[in-house]
Amino acid sequence: MHRPSHSWLALVVSLPSASATVRMRIWRAVKALGCAALRDGAYLLPAQAEQAAQLQPLADEALQEGGQAWLLQVQATHMAEQAAYQTLFDRTADYTPWLDELAQARQLLPTLVGAELQRLQRRYARTYEAIRKIDFFPGEASIRAEAQWRDFANAVEALQSPGEPQTTAGRIARRDRMQYQGRLWATRRHLWVDRVASAWLIQRFIDPSARFVWLNAITDCPADALGFDFDGATFSHVGERVTFEVLLASFGLDGDRGLLRLGAMVHALDVGGATTPEAGGFEAVLAGARKRWPDDDALLADVGGVLDSLHAHFSTHRKP
Repeated sequence: MHRPSHSWLALVVSLPSASATVRMRIWRAVKALGCAALRDGAYLLPAQAEQAAQLQPLADEALQEGGQAWLLQVQATHMAEQAAYQTLFDRTADYTPWLDELAQARQLLPTLVGAELQRLQRRYARTYEAIRKIDFFPGEASIRAEAQWRDFANAVEALQSPGEPQTTAGRIARRDRMQYQGRLWATRRHLWVDRVASAWLIQRFIDPSARFVWLNAITDCPADALGFDFDGATFSHVGERVTFEVLLASFGLDGDRGLLRLGAMVHALDVGGATTPEAGGFEAVLAGARKRWPDDDALLADVGGVLDSLHAHFSTHRKP
């Protein structure tokens, strides 16, 4: 049922004095849903919130425990009243301690490695997502938190993937594929989205006899190798295009509908922007493959089959 944006749901619960355990359970539940407490036993939630559907089961539980419960639809009668209700959901008090802790954690990043970085990032990501989920009316604190989280995540990524390419300006020169056959290609090891997709593209469409070297550090790149997807590489990010898209343009492959759609998926996963329906699935498959195949040659062979299938799908499937 569609409810207007100024519509609210109020849950009013009264429980017998002996039901302290149930009272605490319901209080914890409404808090987790992001409800605002009007008074003891009375809670408010925007009717359009995703969590609104979970209020009725709480009312039912109160009734089953011998209490009383009412789930009421409340309408703000004017803008001032609407603003007063919204103020009850200001999440600044939730974001502030998280931001303080994030700033302290940022100072620790250079002292951590590998799994420690991942654990720390997951820890703060869980808290951030929990707050965002109940931030029904994002404001200044939300904007600040988003910016700080983006900076934190970028700092973690920079430590995990040294040499991650920075965008450069310039024109993408068209190249003759015949001049790039049987070459040695190099990129950073522990392949992720743009690197594995670019390696697949090179192998399937540019240089079928390509040989690859996976670099521990970009300074180890052999002099005769064609580098890709790192700062200073022959092929890397240009303007808004990620390496996969630069390779498409460089070798005249941007007329292939399937490759273009693959490029959109790689772009979304690598630098953000408009996502594609397949992006989340591919990212999950790649994450699983990295756990199964610590060797990058085996990883490329495995994920290459997935990219083959996606390319076939994108080349024939038409959106309704």
